[in-house]
Amino acid sequence: MGRRKPIAIDLFCGAGGMSLGFKQAGFRVVGAFDSEARHIGTYKQNFPSVPAFTMDLRRVTGGVLLGLMDCKREIDLVFGGPPCQGFSVSGKRALNDDRNLLIREFAKLVGQIKPKYFVLENVQGLMMAHAIQALNSFVHRTRLRGYRVVQKIRVLNAADYGVPQRRRRTFIIGHRSDMPAPPYPEPTAILHESGKPYYPKVRDAIRDLPVVEKYDELFEQDGYSGSLGEPSYYAKIMRGEIKEACDTLPPRERNGEALTGCLRTRHGKETVDRFRHTEPGTTEPVSRFYRLSYDGLAPTIRAGTASDHGSHTSPRPIHPEYPRCITVREAARLHSYPDWFQFHSTRWHAFRQIGNSVPPRLARLVALEILKVIRD
Repeated sequence: MGRRKPIAIDLFCGAGGMSLGFKQAGFRVVGAFDSEARHIGTYKQNFPSVPAFTMDLRRVTGGVLLGLMDCKREIDLVFGGPPCQGFSVSGKRALNDDRNLLIREFAKLVGQIKPKYFVLENVQGLMMAHAIQALNSFVHRTRLRGYRVVQKIRVLNAADYGVPQRRRRTFIIGHRSDMPAPPYPEPTAILHESGKPYYPKVRDAIRDLPVVEKYDELFEQDGYSGSLGEPSYYAKIMRGEIKEACDTLPPRERNGEALTGCLRTRHGKETVDRFRHTEPGTTEPVSRFYRLSYDGLAPTIRAGTASDHGSHTSPRPIHPEYPRCITVREAARLHSYPDWFQFHSTRWHAFRQIGNSVPPRLARLVALEILKVIRD
């Protein structure tokens, strides 16, 4: 008989980027929670076997969450990325933003659920001077609840872990005082079929995707049903044609279904002209949108804000070859989401879901380090 999978709970789950990575590593996710119903709808679409609930985590206890999951085993891990945009390096810092307090709720729920380990992901700004009081408070609160934080706390760049995007985020790994401390993952390339370390670029991620300019119907519909181009090794992984050794989930292709996330954006003629005259690897001066370079990495894909915080749309990168913003599927590829993964049908919400999430491949490599300690 094989070993039972360790079990985990996803708090502030969003669309499920961390859940996907932890499931790929070998965890069984037994519950997921988020305050936005549209995120939970997307989560259920991608993970129908995981109980997922729309819930304000500021107003519940760990005991309530455990009761909803009907889980009789000890929880091995709690992970999540509570929003803390007020600490963000980019955009306007707002230290009185109510979302900044959600890391306290994460600490409270960890103390009540009492998992062996926890992982908290957050913005890079959490490590900076303007947020250090909140960070220290979080560490102190978890210590009072019987946990130790792995030192030193690190900022991980997704590009160092085989994701074709520069994305730096703070990861806090904690362990119950009776459990050994896991390490942070060291930079890890994809192992190419040639046996060489492989760090994909923008070209590897999106060059095989449909040229949406050829299909007027994609102004109205989100799905593309035609053939794709010649894939890179990275694209073969995203398409489900091959599988990495460190991914424990069964291979999963789209089974002939339409490739979602291909809806086109209607740009005005003036905007198209500006985009066309912007060199790849530079910023368009009016919109301040960055134009991707096939031979480079994507910048951080940002989320924008929900309606309760202004409904602001974040800049979307310009395609390296065509004078338009990238599609949702192109953004998903740059974030290491496989092609079977679905997002909200509204483009704005879909970009928010991607921009708010942890790249699954980075989440998987963090999870693997914890898994080794649990099994050892």
